[in-house]
Amino acid sequence: MVTATLTIANKNYGSWSLRGWLLCKLAGLAFEERTVGSDDPSTRAELLLLSPSFLVPCLTHDGIKVWDTLAIAEYLNEILPAAGLLPEERAARAHCRSISGEMHSGFTNLRSALPMNLKAHHPGFKVWAGAQADIDRILSIWRECLAAHKGPFLFGAKPCMADVMFAPVVTRFLTYDVKLDSDCAAYARTIMQLPPVREWVAAAEAEPDEVVELDVEF
Repeated sequence: MVTATLTIANKNYGSWSLRGWLLCKLAGLAFEERTVGSDDPSTRAELLLLSPSFLVPCLTHDGIKVWDTLAIAEYLNEILPAAGLLPEERAARAHCRSISGEMHSGFTNLRSALPMNLKAHHPGFKVWAGAQADIDRILSIWRECLAAHKGPFLFGAKPCMADVMFAPVVTRFLTYDVKLDSDCAAYARTIMQLPPVREWVAAAEAEPDEVVELDVEF
């Protein structure tokens, strides 16, 4: 019996919604999906980075409402610990939480300059300096984790919370033709080949909705 509902935004543009949805999928939680249209004022504000807080995705489970992606991740880890959303070893768990938090609260230049748009592709896209600094930091995080935990995911053989937090970034790098070294490119392919990511991308490609402000010609 399904006791959970996940409220999400548009799949083509909704980076936070992708994170919440992936967390639920990787945790093995049975849930019903509810989509709030991009014409909803609060959802549109979030997609356009005009809102100070993010109210989607929102998970409702057994009468408990949880929003904010990190809160959803911690909640799912509490109720479904066997899913491994956080690494088993304490130091790895601390590192996972740290880089997930950094992604959650930082990289604003990247978000503004390279908005998530799964249907788009911009070969030879010119990345300005502020966004490039964010890209360099993200790639440094990936390299450090892959070297320490031997891949193919950031903390070893299974995807965890950190991989979910960076999954929309992988899509941005592909959309805007960001150049990656061999290790980071292999990691990006690993993320894009995850069955739930492929499912999300297919659904995004089938969506009729468009947010004109995010479909400008670069």
